[in-house]
Amino acid sequence: MSKMKTKSGAKKRFKVTGTGKVLAAQSGKRHGMIKRTPKQIRQKRGTDTLAAPDAKIVKQHYLPYSR
Repeated sequence: MSKMKTKSGAKKRFKVTGTGKVLAAQSGKRHGMIKRTPKQIRQKRGTDTLAAPDAKIVKQHYLPYSR
């Protein structure tokens, strides 16, 4: 059987740590910053770990060789 392909969009958006957690960028920071408070903008810097159910979906379907 052939190898499964990694979704190219997922490899740009997610990173799997050594312990198996999935990191992703904070949501709500693409546009419309004028509507957000400065505190919200500060808190949405960097990456955040996905919740376990979401991480399971990402690892099973989009990043098959990340275990």
